[in-house]
Amino acid sequence: MASPCDATSLEAAAPPTAVPAAPVSAGAGPLLFPKPAGVGLGPAPTAPAPPAPAPGSRATPPLRHLPLVTLYLTDRCNSRCTTCDYWRHGRTDISLESVRRLLPGLREAGTRIVLISGGEPLLHPDWESIAGLLRSQGMRVWLLTAGLALAKHARKVAGVFDDVTVSLDGTHAATYAAIRGLEAFDKVCEGIRAAADAGVPVRLRTTVQRANFEELPDFVPLAHRLQARQISFLAVDVANPHAFARQEAFSSDLALRPGDLPVLDRLLRDLERRHSEDFRAGFIAESPAKLRRLLQYFTAVCGQGPFPPVRCNAPEFSAVIGVNGQLQPCFFIPGPAAARTQGLDLLEKVNSPELLDLRDSIRLGKRRECVTCVCSLWREPGVGLRA
Repeated sequence: MASPCDATSLEAAAPPTAVPAAPVSAGAGPLLFPKPAGVGLGPAPTAPAPPAPAPGSRATPPLRHLPLVTLYLTDRCNSRCTTCDYWRHGRTDISLESVRRLLPGLREAGTRIVLISGGEPLLHPDWESIAGLLRSQGMRVWLLTAGLALAKHARKVAGVFDDVTVSLDGTHAATYAAIRGLEAFDKVCEGIRAAADAGVPVRLRTTVQRANFEELPDFVPLAHRLQARQISFLAVDVANPHAFARQEAFSSDLALRPGDLPVLDRLLRDLERRHSEDFRAGFIAESPAKLRRLLQYFTAVCGQGPFPPVRCNAPEFSAVIGVNGQLQPCFFIPGPAAARTQGLDLLEKVNSPELLDLRDSIRLGKRRECVTCVCSLWREPGVGLRA
């Protein structure tokens, strides 16, 4: 599965020194997943949370606009990733008629960009019609995909999507298979080239983990060979109990170990030295300073320091819509059971008491998920989304 934060160029530029928007104190409740063997969880940042609002007021106002929406087409997936359980449990598709019913609500909310995600969106029988329908309303439509069917559908994808992001977690077949559970590296690479040849901008997103971190410098030349427009990196999420359809106790050797940290430090320095022009040109989406947050994150996971401060206000300008209309404030935090849209009521449901309370709790630093988040998104107030 590709997560919504795979659309890296949507991120508005943040100052070089990030400010924690909603830190959680070190006394917050424990993480709900068991720690991977041999791995500890470092202390959370201890910067003070934003001041509590005055009695009778809220920390976050009701939303008048939703310029960015992530829409899940299906819970089904044809990958077998070690990080994700969609392929184990996913059975449901959104209907084309449900998407039609969403259109008035999206127009009322001023939605400009729709990220098409899942599961694997290209498994949906009506993916092309859905993307075309959204695009006909003047919205930019962005596909997030694992790329297994991209070679087959490259021309159709280029016809209805403005951008494509492909998850690619190995630079050769063995690493890809170890992480994705399939012998499909060559097929995915073929699809990336085919989509690029068809004229749609293709970006790659690599989830850095123990199985692939030593290949870090090799991903950039591979992205060039595949004619990608950009490549981005994020750390594997080993702390969040809700992401990636996880339903069972999560125990895996995904995160780096203490002995791996000096190696990652060296590799990041090597990447910065060897690919300085790619950083300057934006071919590598992150700055060298932001990329070094990978080291800080894994250092925290190993219990040797704090997690990097998170700067994120995504729930204040975006929402996630599941296959059954369930609304979430972001990818990593589930929405209340009552927050389910039928389409025209989108803004009404987004501003329901339950979701307003949830956004307040996020803004006030009461959600542990925000401390360990690997995929934050920040937009400066008054600044439009960049797509």
